[in-house]
Amino acid sequence: MSIREQINHWPIIMMWRRTQRASCLHAAPTTQHSSRRRLCEEQAFTFIEIMVVVAILAILAALVVPRIMGRTDDAKRTAAKVQIRNIEGALQLYKLDNGVYPSTEQGLRSLVEKPSVGVIPKKWKLGGYLPKLPEDPWGNPYKYLSPVQRGEYKVEYEITSLGTDGEVGGEGVNADITNWNLDKE
Repeated sequence: MSIREQINHWPIIMMWRRTQRASCLHAAPTTQHSSRRRLCEEQAFTFIEIMVVVAILAILAALVVPRIMGRTDDAKRTAAKVQIRNIEGALQLYKLDNGVYPSTEQGLRSLVEKPSVGVIPKKWKLGGYLPKLPEDPWGNPYKYLSPVQRGEYKVEYEITSLGTDGEVGGEGVNADITNWNLDKE
């Protein structure tokens, strides 16, 4: 075969190799339709295309991950506020049925089980007012007091989560969360 004939047949040989790599093996590569040949050639990704996608994902991760990772304390504080609101709703139902809120002695447990101390409710709802008594997002029980003296005002009840540090008081993420200051933050 002359050089001229080899050059003329070279694109066919290269096409055969390319279709083999793209898993498009055919007995006669010269009889393929041009659209089918194009489909077979476009099935594989090039190294550069893969690297561009990896670079885009890395940039997105670098932008998004720090924003998400720094939000765990905020998410836990929000979850505590939602749980306190749910407990408040259960306390309202308890009062509607029984005329009074549970005492400090009876505690929040009276929303799950019928109290056996203090003023025993006559119309306590069978099954309770909550399926179970929740813990705050840091794994501590909620504190409940009833009645409470807040300065010169008497408040019927107070529900408190001690926050991240689990101790009374604190500032920032360590600040206590109570039902009377849920909207201040």
